[in-house]
Amino acid sequence: MATNSNTNFYSDQALPKLPVIKLWLGRQEIMAEIAAAPRELATGMMYRKEMMGENEGMLFILPVPQQASFYMRNTYVPLSVAYIDTEGTILEIHDLQPLNEEPVPSKSNRIHFVLETKQGWFDRNQVSIGNVIRTEYGTLRETFSKRRR
Repeated sequence: MATNSNTNFYSDQALPKLPVIKLWLGRQEIMAEIAAAPRELATGMMYRKEMMGENEGMLFILPVPQQASFYMRNTYVPLSVAYIDTEGTILEIHDLQPLNEEPVPSKSNRIHFVLETKQGWFDRNQVSIGNVIRTEYGTLRETFSKRRR
């Protein structure tokens, strides 16, 4: 869950499954739910009790590049989070522990996307800082600027 989103927006129950998009991280594929609306950004994976699949995740589309900060309020599954710039380059990866409400801020103020996965997914799939995420439509910038038209 993003802490720089207005926490008044977060839901008091799990969100239904959100629309998904296929992401490519090098040779690895992941199906990611898209969280873009204020309630989706604020709630994310909160209240979900079931572990996401090995190649599933949630992609948060922040309204503008910023310093992101995520924490695990009401989140029961261990997650890894990648902080990503506008072009889709992974700048940071952090592991988050269930129910830990201590925010994990990004070092960069250029974060435009955040990808949450099952904890350890990035390590298990040799995806690291500097890797670029793409979709069938191109870069993350190309993909999501087209969606907003």
